Amino acid sequence: MNQTSETENFIETSDAKESREFLAAKVSELSQQLDALPAVVEPMQRAKLLLDLANAELGMTQMSDVWNHAKAAFDVCIAHEEWQLAIEACDMLYQTEQPSSIVALGHGVWLSVTYPVEPEYSINMLNNVINETTDDADGAALAAITAHFIVDQRTTGKKRDDLKVLTSNMIAKVALRHSKVETQMGLDVWMDKLQLREPDVFLPRMSLVVGAIVGEDNWWFDREELKNRIEK
Repeated sequence: MNQTSETENFIETSDAKESREFLAAKVSELSQQLDALPAVVEPMQRAKLLLDLANAELGMTQMSDVWNHAKAAFDVCIAHEEWQLAIEACDMLYQTEQPSSIVALGHGVWLSVTYPVEPEYSINMLNNVINETTDDADGAALAAITAHFIVDQRTTGKKRDDLKVLTSNMIAKVALRHSKVETQMGLDVWMDKLQLREPDVFLPRMSLVVGAIVGEDNWWFDREELKNRIEK
């Protein structure tokens, strides 16, 4: 090994050690803050602290602790209709790679599609579905087109243009791996074949995909009850 490589490895090791020490200190600090909260406290104050703690623990790969704290925060967020924070909790739960992590992904997708949260949350969760889906399955195509549709519905101007570039690339990537599509003409044919142009067709199919991800008996909330909150 030459001197340059040895120096680079030393710097990387030192940086990793400093980062881990910082995260460990953060976990300790946030744990103390959580323990110091009074018995009667605004629920979302506790939930946000739990999410901060879970995020620090994620960096430390303390996955069991991440799950416990993020799930506790998720339950509070759902009760108080803090949908974006609930989605953040689902993302952390998914990253823990615990037995129910895929169930958490399904919940995050459902929330990010059902509620008008910032589209970046929806894109992130739907992209996770793409990564979890086999090349020959239609679920990835449904996730990509749903992300594209959400950008159309929730954004305008430059933000819309920028995000549509991202979601268009998601669609193209899925088409390539799904059916070896490499041209615009091929993409048009592929989209027509999979009926990806009509929201009334692809959104119900996406709902079925989410249902399959979660499983009928694994929902952490009543979906109909949450949908009713939107209408009130």
